[in-house]
Amino acid sequence: MVFRCQRDSWARQFTTRVVSCRAAELRPEGGGEPVRGFQVVLEDTILFPEGGGQPDDRGLIGAVPVLRVTRRGPEALHFVEAALEPGAEVLLSLDWDRRFDHMQQHSGQHLITAIAEQMFGFKTTSWELGRQRSVIELDTPSMTAEQTEALERTVNEKIRERVPVVVRELAADDPEVETVRSRGLPDDHVGPVRVVDIEGIDSNMCCGTHVSNLSDLQVIKLLGTEKGKKNKTNLIFLAGNRVLKSIEQSHNTEKALTSLLKNGPGEHVEAVKRLQSSVKLLQKNNLNLLRDIAVLIARDFKSKPVQSQLFVLHRKEGDSEFMNIIANEIGAEETLLFLTVGDEKEAGLFLLAGPVEAVENLGPRVAELLGGKGAGKRGRFQGKATKMSRRGEVQALLQEFISHRSPEV
Repeated sequence: MVFRCQRDSWARQFTTRVVSCRAAELRPEGGGEPVRGFQVVLEDTILFPEGGGQPDDRGLIGAVPVLRVTRRGPEALHFVEAALEPGAEVLLSLDWDRRFDHMQQHSGQHLITAIAEQMFGFKTTSWELGRQRSVIELDTPSMTAEQTEALERTVNEKIRERVPVVVRELAADDPEVETVRSRGLPDDHVGPVRVVDIEGIDSNMCCGTHVSNLSDLQVIKLLGTEKGKKNKTNLIFLAGNRVLKSIEQSHNTEKALTSLLKNGPGEHVEAVKRLQSSVKLLQKNNLNLLRDIAVLIARDFKSKPVQSQLFVLHRKEGDSEFMNIIANEIGAEETLLFLTVGDEKEAGLFLLAGPVEAVENLGPRVAELLGGKGAGKRGRFQGKATKMSRRGEVQALLQEFISHRSPEV
């Protein structure tokens, strides 16, 4: 069946009737618990069911939001959370911004695919209409920057030429079907075959919604290529309003950087490079200072006339090296050390060092109390913690162990 949305991609409202409504569940795209609702079949629809690389539409049936539209044979299944009465007349309203975006990206893909094959012999093997950008998989191991620039220049010339885009329907047994570019029909396809013609450029079998003239695309920007699967190349592109939104985002970023860096856009890169160099130098100096502090902490402990059997230290700034320097300087033959760095209440790192038998006994219990994981050998047990707020409980555990251990441990 060819739906109303395929016969008239520009229709934004449409009156139809409910054919059936049955209970169903919808699994959210991002995961999570299934949503309970209903699958509604209408006599016809202006809401496109996903297919041909194009995502499905959104909209309303009356005042009821449509959360998903899928195809099952000749039927479009509309998932809603409220039941609808079979036989009832309903008004469909389309989320036009989403639809027009999909039309621009999909027709843009057809144009890029056709011109890439004409100019370089690169065939399209698949494509994806993404939420932020779209990707065409080309059957070539590489594509040069010069080829990308030439392709972008040519597709935009075709847009400026205002070339018509015409949708035709052919009988499935029409001999012309065999001459049309296609990656094949779905196994459950029934009814006429839709062909999308870009006059003088391309003729392609397709179920999606499209613009009626290349000028509706406004502009196409090729963002570059990435290495694809199995010796193929992914070509990334934006079409129409997505290009304008990208320019707006880039301009806003440029203005923000100009304000932060106190220089013009042409100097941003050099300014950031200078900042990176400064940060690296500061980080290096900071690490050296932390090492010095670690040594001083250890020496201060060792300088005391009477040394405690338990040494506990927490520092917000620090890393594993900082803790190990302290442990090395103090030595762990007699003293049990419990060292932590990071957030005082949430995530951080810990090190338990001391007599081998004591550490082997206590290490896993310390990790469990701190909600973390760790490993150890030769008198040291260290790892990551998620509950640094329980350091006091660990200290109590260690103190109790020391008070009960025998002199020979």
